Amino acid sequence: MSANQRLSVGDPAPGFTLTDSTGTPVSLADYAGRRVIVYFYPAAMTPGCTKQACDFRDNLHELNDAGLDVVGISPDKPEKLARFADADGLTFPLLSDPDKTVLARWGAFGEKKLYGKTVQGVIRSTFVVGPDGRIEVAQYNVRATGHVAKLRRDLKI
Repeated sequence: MSANQRLSVGDPAPGFTLTDSTGTPVSLADYAGRRVIVYFYPAAMTPGCTKQACDFRDNLHELNDAGLDVVGISPDKPEKLARFADADGLTFPLLSDPDKTVLARWGAFGEKKLYGKTVQGVIRSTFVVGPDGRIEVAQYNVRATGHVAKLRRDLKI
């Protein structure tokens, strides 16, 4: 899959194994048979990414009660993710993809507009992967603020 190809509802979710903030490998296969929200964000400890992560944290109980786990993925190294998790009390896995391979396979890395310029970077994206390993929701270029509330409305949670 190229960096510009996007996933659609019904596509098989590309598998991955990445290191979390504690140095432990986490795979998409670990969530087989369950629904999981996989979201991609540009950089830990930046204002927008912090807002989005805290929104997931603040809604985690309701999401979990609805049968949804949450996993965040960024190009940050595990050490930075650990500081991010500690600083903001994030209790869901934050995964490190420093070479951006998984980001690209999910269509979450490529051309985007930033302050009117076209640049290569992380495209803030959110997916819901169903228990069958297929994409149930694919959202690209999401806003950090209000995104979790919109996702909850879309999922009727």
